[in-house]
Amino acid sequence: MAYVASSPRFLPWLGRRAGSKVVAEGAKRVQFSSPVLPYLCLAPQLAVIFIFFYRPSVQAVSSSFYIEDPFGFGSTFVGMSNYTDILASAQYRGIALFTVVFTALVTFFSLSIGLLLAVKADAVIRGSSAYKTMLISVYAIAAPVAALIGMMFFDQHIGPFVEVASWFGWDMRVGLSYFDTAFAMIAVAVWKQVPYNFIFFLSGLQSVPVAVREAAAIDCGSGLRRFRTVTLPLLAPTAFFLLVINVTYSLFDTFGIIDVMVKDKSANNPVTLVYKVYEDGFRGNDLGSSSAQSVILMLVVFVLTVFQFRFIERRIHYT
Repeated sequence: MAYVASSPRFLPWLGRRAGSKVVAEGAKRVQFSSPVLPYLCLAPQLAVIFIFFYRPSVQAVSSSFYIEDPFGFGSTFVGMSNYTDILASAQYRGIALFTVVFTALVTFFSLSIGLLLAVKADAVIRGSSAYKTMLISVYAIAAPVAALIGMMFFDQHIGPFVEVASWFGWDMRVGLSYFDTAFAMIAVAVWKQVPYNFIFFLSGLQSVPVAVREAAAIDCGSGLRRFRTVTLPLLAPTAFFLLVINVTYSLFDTFGIIDVMVKDKSANNPVTLVYKVYEDGFRGNDLGSSSAQSVILMLVVFVLTVFQFRFIERRIHYT
């Protein structure tokens, strides 16, 4: 081996191999003509994050320790008084409970219906393009517009859903009844989010290799068991991503739906925590309490996100 390595015949070959290795290693490194250029490329994005996230967050934390004058003439430091008043309020605890129930139901039904439709669409052979387009088109509707359409369907006089409910003896009064309004909110929020989940689930199903499907069909005759043991684990990364997105959607992006459906009558209708922040801050001019609520909501979302990535993601296997 020593003779072969030192033989003149093999020296050019070794040189080419060594040179190609150096080129391959050098190709992995990204070099800029100026050391300042990477920071200039990052500057716009960092500026947006600082202006629209970090700066408002710091201001919210700072304002939560003060009682702001409604006319903007001054503020009084009150320490933790805003936080204690909020946590001691029975109304706030009731809104927090409804937010938990609302988030859980919207997330569960949005993911479940989106997955069911994706499985059915994946099996469609003829007319699949039209079927997929009809399902995806709903996602192009803005949240307030979706709420207006929902209010038309749940209208007490002309709403078809109200008429169907009356067949079963249910006198549905959306906007007047707490339970009926909550039901309508959840239904509209789920309808608005299902197309988003459908897109990702369908992409995940179509990325499953054909060989894996054929092997699963041979080994397992039951379609439900085959889906539970083979397809669903392969969709786990997509499902985890959608879980995080849907929880965030339920907590924040449903604001437009709630704002339209309560019709400025939040005292008689259910609202979520993010709407309570808006109501106290922009309608009640209680900026101190509103800031404290936003800080509490931010901490809740942070803890929930850490829990999702720390405990749920451990069960996800990326391939």
